[in-house]
Amino acid sequence: MIAFVALLTGISVWAFMHLTERGIWKIALRSRRTVQRSAGSYHIRFNYKDYSRFTMSFGDKLSSIAAAGAALYSIGYIFYQHPWVSAALAVLSLRYPEIRKRKLIEKQQKNLSRQFKLALYSLSSALGAGHSVENAFRETVKDLKQLYAEAKIDMISELEIINHKVENGISVEKAVEDLSRRAGIEDIENFSDVFQTCKRTGGDLIEVMRRTSNIIGEKMEVEQEISVMIAQKRFESKALSFLPVGIIAFVSFSSPDYMAPLYQGIGPAIMTGCLLLLAAAYWLNRRIMNIRV
Repeated sequence: MIAFVALLTGISVWAFMHLTERGIWKIALRSRRTVQRSAGSYHIRFNYKDYSRFTMSFGDKLSSIAAAGAALYSIGYIFYQHPWVSAALAVLSLRYPEIRKRKLIEKQQKNLSRQFKLALYSLSSALGAGHSVENAFRETVKDLKQLYAEAKIDMISELEIINHKVENGISVEKAVEDLSRRAGIEDIENFSDVFQTCKRTGGDLIEVMRRTSNIIGEKMEVEQEISVMIAQKRFESKALSFLPVGIIAFVSFSSPDYMAPLYQGIGPAIMTGCLLLLAAAYWLNRRIMNIRV
């Protein structure tokens, strides 16, 4: 009975973490732009965001550790039915905030990359219509605001930062270079290098924009196709990883006498070997499913 309750607790904690992650994500990635009103005018202050980093609050870290600790404690009790051994296994949850931080960094960079592709399409259209480079960036902000009328996305904030820098005498090339440095995304870094080269040498900037946006778009389409193809396999791998834990908990609940030898004598050593095999299989599944283009 205790093992079954422990399993339900672990599953509930895991579900709670994944269901609330979107809400925590929105709060953590709220707009970095602050507008202050003074003497009848608006003074805009920008906080430059580094997309290769993510700062978790103390509350987020504590909740992540608590949730992961509860899940690990449940798994430990299912496999060993000993509170001290389960508590020792739960100590591993101290590493979970770093793992979660890497996931959030990857997520915010993917979102920025998708938004950057749309910005390039709009930018190339504005240049093709005869706008100067500086005006093209302003038109791109307007286009993205129409596309995302109810959301404040990162790309709009970054384009506004570029426009604000240009208005204060900083060259657009330097502004784009600063974005590429903070983004930590290969596509934006490549675009920045090509953009600076075209501005210095007088290259065909419109054609460069068009080709760059097409290449990035094709790359993202391939990534999306791969993601769709392996979505079912990814779900199956997760289910198979947690299924043995559920079976052990069910058998321990329904037939405790049958499972008793695995919690005595050499039984804990056998359970440790099984737990290590499950952990290795889960790690291998994650490595196989992590396909990058």
